[in-house]
Amino acid sequence: MPVIELNHYFVRSNDLERSRRFYCDVLGFEVMARPKLPFPGYWLGASGRVHIHMGPHGMPEAERFYAGTTAKSATDNTGVVDHIAFTSTDPKGFLQRLDALGHPARKRYFRDFGLFQIVVQDPDGVTIELNFADVPYDPVMGEAIGTM
Repeated sequence: MPVIELNHYFVRSNDLERSRRFYCDVLGFEVMARPKLPFPGYWLGASGRVHIHMGPHGMPEAERFYAGTTAKSATDNTGVVDHIAFTSTDPKGFLQRLDALGHPARKRYFRDFGLFQIVVQDPDGVTIELNFADVPYDPVMGEAIGTM
């Protein structure tokens, strides 16, 4: 019985609408259909699949519905999880969107294996890593690496 894939991760958001805007407007996720649950929130996804579930911090009886956080857990960092990574496309488009929105990002390019990464933080401090594989040059520096 091996684990086969990540189903979703849950964000306990300090500001639900601000978080939704970040994931949709900055990262390009879509609001997906969500069953009626006893608390407000969103399911966000891409390509018809849910990847992120979010709900509000500070709701009554949160301990009944939230599996891994306590009333003191909504802080300004990702806790013991260092980052969440997504396979992504169109690194230049992402860079332009982040620049237009004025959203800070850390960029890394691994020349030896053609991997470009953009690292951003969501409004609650969760670190998101966007991975762009098979990129033949550094999209920031424009440096060609030749044959991979």
